[in-house]
Amino acid sequence: MKNKSNSFKNKSRRSFIKKTSIATGAIVASPLFVEAMSNVHAEKKLKVALVGCGGRGSGAAIQALKADKNVELVAMADAFKDRLESSLKNINEYFEGARNIKIKEKNRFVGFDAYKKAIDLADVVILTTPPGFRPYHFEYAISQEKHVFMEKPLATDPAGVRKVLSVAKIAKEKKLNVVVGLQRHYESKYLDFKNKVDNGLIGKIRGGQVYWNSDGVWTNKRQPGQSELEYQMRNWYYFTWLCGDHILEQHIHNIDVANWFIGDYPVSAQGMGGREVRNGRDNGEIFDHHFVEFTYASGAVISSQCRHIPGCMSRVDEAFQGTKGSIEIGKGEIVDLDGKMLYKYPKREDPNPYQVEHDRLFASIRNGGLISDTENGAKSTLTAILGRMATYSGQKITFKQALESKMKLVPEEMTWNSIPPVKPDKNGNYQIPIPGKTKFI
Repeated sequence: MKNKSNSFKNKSRRSFIKKTSIATGAIVASPLFVEAMSNVHAEKKLKVALVGCGGRGSGAAIQALKADKNVELVAMADAFKDRLESSLKNINEYFEGARNIKIKEKNRFVGFDAYKKAIDLADVVILTTPPGFRPYHFEYAISQEKHVFMEKPLATDPAGVRKVLSVAKIAKEKKLNVVVGLQRHYESKYLDFKNKVDNGLIGKIRGGQVYWNSDGVWTNKRQPGQSELEYQMRNWYYFTWLCGDHILEQHIHNIDVANWFIGDYPVSAQGMGGREVRNGRDNGEIFDHHFVEFTYASGAVISSQCRHIPGCMSRVDEAFQGTKGSIEIGKGEIVDLDGKMLYKYPKREDPNPYQVEHDRLFASIRNGGLISDTENGAKSTLTAILGRMATYSGQKITFKQALESKMKLVPEEMTWNSIPPVKPDKNGNYQIPIPGKTKFI
């Protein structure tokens, strides 16, 4: 029999999903972990700032508020006032009065420099803007000695990755907790399978396949009187400087799992991609499909594919083949070389990994622990960028070349008077990468 508390949680959760565009699976039924935090030694109210008020940011703020009974959302920042106000409304509607979220008008910051003002007021910062800005926002948060939750990816260019890696060292020295939104690292099923791999159940991984194939995501039409910069900011997914292309923004999850399970990062990549269907003016400059072969020092080769084309096979999954057997994580199965079942993941209701990320973050802060996800997050970010470089250029690119690349897509400082890094031609079309001609540096 369901109690009133569970009924409330489920009802409010459904209401929030209907009213926001949070990524699939970000809000699902999951137990809270307050009981597991009963041994915390600090009762200080932790002040949280949300920087980036889209669907993912709203979801992350809710999860932070659920993770610790003594957390207060004190500031919000976004490039656009309408998005900030919509986010605040949705957060309050989610809790339906059970938790009154009041952000003073003076603590609602709008514009490109809004993040600094919000971060200054908080103990913990949620960074969920378009990823092109992540390195600068992360750098400032750590300089102000804040704990951080930041969504993946951590940059859109090698310059940003290098900055994040540099700041990661400072964060560890300052004993600041940093959780990165590669939530499979906090998911029971993946942790179970990683343990099976580490214990040698399938032997040494020799190859694998990782997928993010789906219909695609939203587009926002250009509005009359809208500046080019505002148009790109409101359609950030379709511009490489802001998003990094979908091989980075979404497929990083699966690529990261390959790195994690192999225990290494690739030495090189080669691949192909292009625009077959998603090729209109509203689709900016990114590809709608990528296929990459990532080669690791061990000789293992991971085939990576991501596609945003309606009507095609949809699959978001990872599979690995080892010297003694193979895994399909989506099926939850491990078989030997003859196909005999070695292990089947049990059917059960696991904790929501999106919530677990925040539960672990706030528990670590309370207990004086240290979570440091940043280095892996940055290197998996670079792995996906490496794949993009390979598909855009048609060349074989090494991890070292990618890390040392002079490519810098995102300006360090911007205002609404800034000219965006890319502009359309007189017909409204953007320059598209051409394999064989486009350079990776």
